[in-house]
Amino acid sequence: MLRTTDRTAEQAPSLPVLTAGTDAKLKIQHEIRTADGPGATRCVGHPGELVFGGIPVMCSVCQARRDWLLINHGHNVWVRCRCGGQWLEPEISRADFDALIGGPNGTTTYPSVEAGLVALGFDGVFAGIYLE
Repeated sequence: MLRTTDRTAEQAPSLPVLTAGTDAKLKIQHEIRTADGPGATRCVGHPGELVFGGIPVMCSVCQARRDWLLINHGHNVWVRCRCGGQWLEPEISRADFDALIGGPNGTTTYPSVEAGLVALGFDGVFAGIYLE
C-alpha cells in the first residue's frame, strides 16, 4: 500500500513588535535598526522552479511548481507558495540563501514577517496565480 506524507506547515517566526506605550528613543532605535544579524528574518523571491536532487519542488496544497518565496531565519530556510502553503526546506542552507539574496542594496524592510508576506503577495490572496 502506498503511503503519502504531507509536511506540516511550519510558521516562520515573527519579528518583535513594539507596543504603543514604548519609550520614544527605543521606538526610533527599533525603526532604524538594520535588518541583518542572527535574529533577522529575510525573504527573497524565486520566480522559477526549484529542483532538489533532480526532483522538482511542488506545493502540497495547490500543486504549484514555481514562483516561491524563500524565508530565512537563523540557519533555517522555509519555502512559501502564493497559496500560503509553507514548509521548512532542509535542502537549502543559509549559504545558499545568502548567494540568492545578494547584498543589502535594493532591500525593503517590513515591520513584521506578516506585513512582508502581504506586501509581497504571499499571504494566500494570489493562490493559483503565477505573477511574472
